[in-house]
Amino acid sequence: MSTEIRYDQADQTPVTQGVAGDVAPDMGGAPVDGMGCHAGAATMEAAARAAGNSELLDQFAADYPQGPHDKPQSMCPAFGSLRVGLRMRRVATVLSGSACCVYGLTFVSHFYGARRSVGYVPFNSETLVTGKLFEDIRDAVHELADPDRYDAVVVTNLCVPTASGVPLKLLPREINGVRIVGIDVPGFGVPTHAEAKDVLAGAMLNYARREIEAGPVQAPERGRSDRPAVALLGEMFPADPMMIGAMLAPMGLAAGPVVPCREWRELYAALDCGVVAAIHPFYTAAIREFHAAGRKVVGSAPVGHDGTMDWLAAIGAAYGVDPAKVAAAQNAFGPAIKAALAANPISGRITLSGYEGSELLVARLLIESGADVAYVGTACAKNEWSEADRAWLEARGVAVKYRASLEDDCAAMEAFRPDLAIGTTPVVQKAKELAIPALYFTNLISARPLMGPAGAGSLAQVVNAAMANKARMDGMKDFFEGVGTGDAAGIWEGAPNLRPDFRAAHQKKLDKMAKAAKAEEMI
Repeated sequence: MSTEIRYDQADQTPVTQGVAGDVAPDMGGAPVDGMGCHAGAATMEAAARAAGNSELLDQFAADYPQGPHDKPQSMCPAFGSLRVGLRMRRVATVLSGSACCVYGLTFVSHFYGARRSVGYVPFNSETLVTGKLFEDIRDAVHELADPDRYDAVVVTNLCVPTASGVPLKLLPREINGVRIVGIDVPGFGVPTHAEAKDVLAGAMLNYARREIEAGPVQAPERGRSDRPAVALLGEMFPADPMMIGAMLAPMGLAAGPVVPCREWRELYAALDCGVVAAIHPFYTAAIREFHAAGRKVVGSAPVGHDGTMDWLAAIGAAYGVDPAKVAAAQNAFGPAIKAALAANPISGRITLSGYEGSELLVARLLIESGADVAYVGTACAKNEWSEADRAWLEARGVAVKYRASLEDDCAAMEAFRPDLAIGTTPVVQKAKELAIPALYFTNLISARPLMGPAGAGSLAQVVNAAMANKARMDGMKDFFEGVGTGDAAGIWEGAPNLRPDFRAAHQKKLDKMAKAAKAEEMI
């Protein structure tokens, strides 16, 4: 069933239905005070299930299947949802979790340019056990819920409150017209910070969809599009939505809002789009909400020549566009993309890995630019929305690894010995130790235009410049060979005190113990 959007003609804030929550809840299971990120994922998950969060964890397991490791290997996943909230206008953010976790998350958020405060509700053993923490959270959102300042307040449970069963679902749905959105983002249930973005985006879309079903809602700030629009799912470089809009125009279509959104009313406009482009494929909860609203979803993205041609055809088919108009769009931009690729060639072997969710798209663009991409690892899970990209890459001999671990990425780099390794911080560090030129994926690759003609030539300069540094990397490796490694690791005021005699004496002890153990086996 398709959801019909009715916009409030007076352009007033929609009225939402509140649910009272004035009684401190029974926390259910045993509290896990004293546990944190150092606790095993199995221990934390068992505590969360005992506290009544089985349904939540089962949904996480379905949406974000776990990888080979039992906890995230990137930064705390909650950074993803925190970043989404901090980038939205008129939205307040509150964290509930261990102080060390909150400190780290706020530090990273401000490092990445957040210009607003992050709320924090502290707790101790007593407030966690008695349920007073929930009361403190409720009091905090009541204090924050000022309709002159905020459209919504987002409250996030981190690992310990989730494992202890702090029930954010019992918070009022709205206070003084301010929406209250409570989410749980535990590291033992959400594998990556990319997927944590989906947790909040999905929760907000769910809230907005229910508002739409209840009655008229705010119209977009710039008015409703006069053409059918395509919602864009996934954070991207600011120029990309404009380029996508230009490519859709010959088909009589327009680019809709980008989800995660920057303003609450954009959620209504996104749900008003008939088709959703899953540019980043890991937004499982968000896609579920679009499907619930009766919207069609198209995977992949207009990246490179082949990707753009296929994507325009898929969008046209989803909207039932005249094939002649689809061909017009393809003919308008296909030659320009080919020309940009030819003018910005890349030559060399590359391994690529990351946790942003756009790794397969970047790999496609590199290959069409002339690069030999041997391996692509993504921390995100395999699903149908990236299937076209996986098939295209594997048909060209690329090894594609979903839920790739750090060990997978490093092993691929060491096996393929690329001219350039693109990856996460530890992969880049390992590559430089091996004198392999390397680039950090998040800051140097994904933060560039990728779509259409603008994306076709965007990577060549930085990639070619990095590969040209091979001689410099070899020189540095030769100069620093052996420094800070093995027995010389650590900080020394003078020359490292190696003492090979100690090593020899210790080895004799180990040999003696091994002989004794062997003798006991023979008795």
